[in-house]
Amino acid sequence: MPFPVRLPQPSTGAAAAAATVGAVLAAVALRRYLSTSRHRPSAPVTMSALRGSSSAATTLVAYGMSPEDQELLASAAGSVALGDGDSGGEFAVVVSYEGAGFDAAAYMDALTARRFGRWMLWSPRMGSTQDLIAQNFAKLPVGVVCVADVQFKGRGRSKNVWESPVGCLMFSFTSQMQDARKLPLMQYVVCLSMTEAIKELCRAKGLPELDVRIKWPNDLYLKGLKVGGILCTSSYEPKVYNICTGIGLNVDNEKPTTCLNAALQEANVISPRLKREDILAYFFNKFENLFEIFSNQGFQALEEQYYNSWLHSGQRVVVQDAHENQSVSSVVTIQGLTPAGYLYAIGEDGKSYELHPDGNSFDFFTGLVRRKMEA
Repeated sequence: MPFPVRLPQPSTGAAAAAATVGAVLAAVALRRYLSTSRHRPSAPVTMSALRGSSSAATTLVAYGMSPEDQELLASAAGSVALGDGDSGGEFAVVVSYEGAGFDAAAYMDALTARRFGRWMLWSPRMGSTQDLIAQNFAKLPVGVVCVADVQFKGRGRSKNVWESPVGCLMFSFTSQMQDARKLPLMQYVVCLSMTEAIKELCRAKGLPELDVRIKWPNDLYLKGLKVGGILCTSSYEPKVYNICTGIGLNVDNEKPTTCLNAALQEANVISPRLKREDILAYFFNKFENLFEIFSNQGFQALEEQYYNSWLHSGQRVVVQDAHENQSVSSVVTIQGLTPAGYLYAIGEDGKSYELHPDGNSFDFFTGLVRRKMEA
């Protein structure tokens, strides 16, 4: 499988160059798909064909930045495999869908990213966007995003399962990386990209800026309440790691905690509402830039920006230590992250510690285990 193509930076007003870049990406992805898929590409089906299939079948609608992108994705998606939870694996791929709950045209208009998000599969209801792209990584172009209005088999940490209702932005996308040492830090880049994207979108729309914060390692909080979560999984094949990233963000549902638009209404009752399409586009615009920095310079180049968005600098937490087969509690103060991506803290004894989760709690700040760091 070829590595992602590194493209030159776009020049100002270079519409022709952008078109060339799109054509190169589509050609590369098509070659990749044809060389890796075991199945002959299926032609995109029409709505009339869909009506003849089972009413319980999962519908996948293929969109692309260009007609060529859309044709490529529709052909590739014709050979995907769905999990058992998705109507027994029955599905139909279409290139148009009346009454779609997601405005793909508005999303594509707001998208400036060239590698990520230019291919999109949307579904009104499916088991898990993460499962779909993870199980079909080799059949789809790298950078593809899968969006669902409703998920009934969404996944989180420790294989937690939840049902995600209408009103949430739920999507998963693919990327690749060669350096295994950077893999644990990928989730931090994604978290930072989303917090920065929301702030930038608010500024662009003239809205009150939402101070969405990162709770380590992969949750998004607003006013002390959780509004989103990130899940990164990876698999390895020769010389490259395939990464699947899933994000759930509560845009419109005020329960069970809060949502972005509720916070906007509190700040200004006549404030327009944020739209999922804009949030998704601004996320990929921001992620593509930060991912490039991360890939070339490492997480250190983003660390200060990350700390400005997280909740934990100077936070005092209780951790557990095993001493003579007994658990002893102690207090440490969080300073930042270690190179491996764990929490770096200073104990009351003045020594440095690396904090690890104990694996038994959903809340990573309950039962943290400290490990002394070498001086």
